[in-house]
Amino acid sequence: MDTKCLHIKQGGERLSREEEAGLRQAAEIIRGGGLVAFPTETVYGLGGDALNPESSRKIYAAKGRPSDNPLIIHICRFEDIRKIVRQLPEAAVKIAEAFWPGPLTMILPKAPIVPRETTGGLDTVAVRFPSHPVAQKLIAYSGGYIAAPSANLSGKPSPTSAKYVIEDMDGRIDMIIDDGEVGIGLESTILDLASDMPRILRPGYITQEMLDKLLGKVDIDVTIVEPDSGQAPRAPGMKYRHYAPKGRLIIVEGPAERVIPYINGHAAENQRAGEKTGVIGTAEVLEQYHADVVKCIGSRKDEETIARNLFSVLREFDDENVTSIYSESFPAQGLGQAIMNRLLKAAGHRIVKL
Repeated sequence: MDTKCLHIKQGGERLSREEEAGLRQAAEIIRGGGLVAFPTETVYGLGGDALNPESSRKIYAAKGRPSDNPLIIHICRFEDIRKIVRQLPEAAVKIAEAFWPGPLTMILPKAPIVPRETTGGLDTVAVRFPSHPVAQKLIAYSGGYIAAPSANLSGKPSPTSAKYVIEDMDGRIDMIIDDGEVGIGLESTILDLASDMPRILRPGYITQEMLDKLLGKVDIDVTIVEPDSGQAPRAPGMKYRHYAPKGRLIIVEGPAERVIPYINGHAAENQRAGEKTGVIGTAEVLEQYHADVVKCIGSRKDEETIARNLFSVLREFDDENVTSIYSESFPAQGLGQAIMNRLLKAAGHRIVKL
């Protein structure tokens, strides 16, 4: 397959005539059952017609993704949700007023029009209204409903720039829309509203504290901080290993005065054994690490930067053929909860506590 690439400038706020024509061509591809990778404010998505079962099957095939792993339907107008859900609770309206458009996905009972191929065989549907202007225009031009997981091969770190979409998807899909780096860098928060108690199934930029403040009390699924269960996933990323670099990743938790010597010692051992070792460190202590590749993920004072850099740092280790990676740990509160969720998934829950 010949994958076309459409380059967008200025974040999609003001499109040129050529860019506008390219977006309409991308929408025609989706309406015709094809696949288009596109930017959102979180990560790049791999989009197909959410109401076409064949499009969803193509998404699973392109990613090498298990077909019981649900896809998220992206919309561009709040009222469009009413067509694809069986019931819309008051809490969903309240959440949408507070956080849509934005990086939050709601799980609700699905309407019959939504094919089970899109929902991973479930009676619920995951819905999101992204804030990225290119995503919004593409959704509108495509008919209003795009199913889109992250635009990477299944199990690899989610792409935060088109470079990595091209690396994974060139020759597998019809078009890639390149709009540079994304803003947030972690996938959306997923909130299950189809159960008795609102429950976070995947943490993200919209934190548990924000949702607690709005709704009073929000539960959190145990698989966010514990190894995966054998249950069918209710949301993307719950069952299968995700975000993994090629090298073995180990998280080291503890005070800096113990973490740094531990990582340096193991890096030295790995070097003697002929391994290429990488370290994910924070700005405050970065110069104290000694390894083949040391990467700064950001400052502990700026969790948003850490979140935005996480997936790109993991991808860069792959680019440099690093075989063993050690990462600092982060407090699992606020945005740190999402950062640790992704790190634990990427590490296969390998963590050393000092």
